[in-house]
Amino acid sequence: MSTPARRLLRAFPDRLHDAVMRWRSGSREGQVMVLSFIVALAAVFLTISLIDYDRMPISGFYVPLLLGMLLLRFWPLVGLVGVVAVFSVVTVVAEGPITTARATSMTLMSVSTAIILYQSSRQRSGLPGPLGQAMLVDLRDRLQSQSKVPPLPEGWRCQSAMDTAGGVNFAGDFLVANLSKDERHLEMILVDVCGKGVGAGSQSLQFAGALGGLIGALPPQGLFAAANDFLLRQRWDEGFATAVHVLVDLESGAYSILNAGHPPAMRWDALGGEWIVDGAHGLALGIQEFPGFEQTSGQLDPGDALMFYTDGVVESRQRDVGSGIEWLRQVAGPVAAEGFDNAPRRILASSDTRGDDRAVLILERTA
Repeated sequence: MSTPARRLLRAFPDRLHDAVMRWRSGSREGQVMVLSFIVALAAVFLTISLIDYDRMPISGFYVPLLLGMLLLRFWPLVGLVGVVAVFSVVTVVAEGPITTARATSMTLMSVSTAIILYQSSRQRSGLPGPLGQAMLVDLRDRLQSQSKVPPLPEGWRCQSAMDTAGGVNFAGDFLVANLSKDERHLEMILVDVCGKGVGAGSQSLQFAGALGGLIGALPPQGLFAAANDFLLRQRWDEGFATAVHVLVDLESGAYSILNAGHPPAMRWDALGGEWIVDGAHGLALGIQEFPGFEQTSGQLDPGDALMFYTDGVVESRQRDVGSGIEWLRQVAGPVAAEGFDNAPRRILASSDTRGDDRAVLILERTA
């Protein structure tokens, strides 16, 4: 193989990567590049169709249309539709008299094209569907990275499990955590945004971003006050959220809990062998200005643990929150007695509620 050909082959992966990155940027240059490629592909289909229509009938032009729907923004897609329409007419007319079958094929292609254009026009981001979804997923992953509890000092372990309504990847339940620089204080907030599944997912993304910038910078009461003001400013149709906040001294085991309309936290008493319901309570965030919150405090000794959960775990059509909390105490008792390994997932597996987002978090001071 000649040297220029080798250089071309070696440079091909880099050029392909650059082309993909230009497309992912959504820039005009990237769109023109993709449009040119798809038009060239349609031209190849046209050439084959003019030579042998049986090998490439009019239905073959669905391929460039579908590629355009996936890769192009709205106006470049309109241009591609115009080109494909001309190519389709040319190939049908060149084949001879228009038969009923060809007329039907052209009608179906016109309807399909209208559906494709309508779907593209509904992309509020202005980006192709896969690219807009990729950006949303990337945003979700970035925000979820701050939800991961940092590695804790020896003697502490934190576990969590979450199931979303309908199995979708966006939920109204999320966690925000922060470990101080000296690794002495752990701060966590478990939040349940009103709604479930995709409906609450976009709101939880915004709220998680706001809380991620506030946690560790404000005291618990100030943090909840700022979060409440944020939700009031959004003016969402269902713009409230419940939350529970915990601040733990990882050296002494002392903790404080602040609750905003959230199901009460529970503390595992290793000596007594039971879950004790915490008494912190307050109004949900985003309902009124200057809500009141009652803070509680306590001590975690080796073997003790704190459990936080959302209402989807304890509430269902057949069971109210009060009886659900008692049910959770009875179910989580044997789980804790056996050991906390994978305890949140085992608790969710025991729950018979499936119509709402569900989350369980357990912070354990190991014995």
